[in-house]
Amino acid sequence: MLHIYCPHCGEYREEDEFHCKGQAHIQRPLDPDNCSDEEWGNYMYFRSNPRGLHHEIWFHSAGCHKFFNVTRDTVSYQIKEVYKMGEQPSLAAIKG
Repeated sequence: MLHIYCPHCGEYREEDEFHCKGQAHIQRPLDPDNCSDEEWGNYMYFRSNPRGLHHEIWFHSAGCHKFFNVTRDTVSYQIKEVYKMGEQPSLAAIKG
């Protein structure tokens, strides 16, 4: 089992206290009312599924109930960094 550091609580907790909510840093269309169906569909449904570093949004569901970002290696499942929403990662993810 992973032990995940919550940047809001300031401590490591067991993985079952958290839920992964998907890919982080997804750019919403600037004008959603006037974008094409293809643009909207790409935003809503298509996500990267890289082999290697990947930025994800996690939620501390059994703790502080706050969201934060995680950079995780999808091959080893190892968490490389944790940072609050609005902050930028120090590690670059694989574009895919």
